[in-house]
Amino acid sequence: MSRALSGEALHGAFREEVRRFLREEYPQDILEKARAGAVLSREDQIRSQQALQSRGWLAATWPAEYGGPGWDPVQRYVFEDELDRAGVPTLQPMALIYVGPVIYTFGTEEQKRRWLPDILSSKAMWAQGYSEPESGSDLASLGLRAERDGDHYILNGTKIWTSYAQWADWIFCLARTSREERKQAGISFICAEMSSPGITVHPIVSIDGFHHLNRVEFENVRVPVDQRIGEEGKGWHYATFLLQNERLSYAHVSRRKAELDHLRKLAATLPSDFGGVMADDPDFIRRHAESEIAVGLLEKMVLNALIAADQTTPAQVSVLKIQATEIQQKITELAIDLAGRAGAVWADRARDGWREAMPLVPAFAAPAMGSYMFGRAVTIYGGATEIQKNLVWRMIGR
Repeated sequence: MSRALSGEALHGAFREEVRRFLREEYPQDILEKARAGAVLSREDQIRSQQALQSRGWLAATWPAEYGGPGWDPVQRYVFEDELDRAGVPTLQPMALIYVGPVIYTFGTEEQKRRWLPDILSSKAMWAQGYSEPESGSDLASLGLRAERDGDHYILNGTKIWTSYAQWADWIFCLARTSREERKQAGISFICAEMSSPGITVHPIVSIDGFHHLNRVEFENVRVPVDQRIGEEGKGWHYATFLLQNERLSYAHVSRRKAELDHLRKLAATLPSDFGGVMADDPDFIRRHAESEIAVGLLEKMVLNALIAADQTTPAQVSVLKIQATEIQQKITELAIDLAGRAGAVWADRARDGWREAMPLVPAFAAPAMGSYMFGRAVTIYGGATEIQKNLVWRMIGR
């Protein structure tokens, strides 16, 4: 009992330390932009990450030997919980959550020395080259070719839906180095500098009005062989490892709680079509309560996955990803219903003064529409819900 109490006190002190840092040391202008629904720039993102790294807190999931804080699962949860509570913008995951752990787990010592420090300092931003125009959910059918030419690979092909490639200094790609009977075989995990001749980035402006997606073309791009991580032809294994980490990162439980709390407060100020305010509307009460229950269950799932990380199965991770993304969509739908007709208003939130340009529209409406539009994709990227359900079924049926 005393041991449990001392652990609780320790994590309580850590929580207060994180809160004090976010109040006193983290850039408040970035918090204000994020809370207002404005679009952050690359420079904003770098400053946010560097502020966290000033305490050695940026790579929360990394072991201490590679520059992470070496936290226990509860400390990690407390830290991420406080970031979400404060409204800290989501960290760019491509380097910190995706490729970083692949590098320190499977990379050579030279690769670790070359790439990990620049990730931690935010000197280098990364993009993920997975999906292709003809290979989305069926990623193993990818066609980006990497043909060996002495000490180099020659890359030809196209990647698509590449988040923040326009910001990236490096891209890690799944590329086909050989044709095998089993399509998951013959794929390698190759890293390329975005400044390499032959790489072209084509912007894709999504339905929410943001430019965060891109099409990336590779035309005779020469990449040194020593920029391949792990063994040739074993890229699918490293990709599976990466996707496990990716799918655990979607929950953002405290962010969902904060969104529901915000919606409850908004509902108390918005008129209902049936008289009174939306907070008293039976349909709103029911849907809000259902979402709160779902978020509570999601929190239990996340804690179990963190504490029993070594025993967590791919099926459990898939279930968590399904739950997290479907809950996120339901909350954005509830926000749009509160916005009513104002929810149809579109604003370019990358421009200064966008809020002042629509004085008759409730302040929450345009960000709510942006979140709703972006949220249509969350059940697709990182493994579509239908694919995740198939994975769960296969694993349970074994």
